[in-house]
Amino acid sequence: MHIDRQKEICEKFQSKWNPINKKLMIGISSDLNADPIHGLRHPKENGTTGWYVWTGEYSESEDFFQPMCAEHLLQIRPELIKYFGLDVGYRFLIDKKGHEDIWYDKKLIRTE
Repeated sequence: MHIDRQKEICEKFQSKWNPINKKLMIGISSDLNADPIHGLRHPKENGTTGWYVWTGEYSESEDFFQPMCAEHLLQIRPELIKYFGLDVGYRFLIDKKGHEDIWYDKKLIRTE
């Protein structure tokens, strides 16, 4: 069921469908229950999906993101799976009130 929803979102926002391996890591901030929740996708590397997810204010601190297995994250925030088919370069911003914003950011394709 989530595959169909991922493909719908990809089609709506002109993204190639690029699903994640749920056994790989996602970078997450500490409080996943806060609102709104941000996500962005860099190219995958070193056992990661390329996705980074955070709530609250973004920080450049080296310890802002911690690795979490995608499968575990999806147990905590299952509504996120529909976005994890978006290709490298996509971002999303959602909240619990139903706000959803998805856009392409070409700066995300390079990670150096």
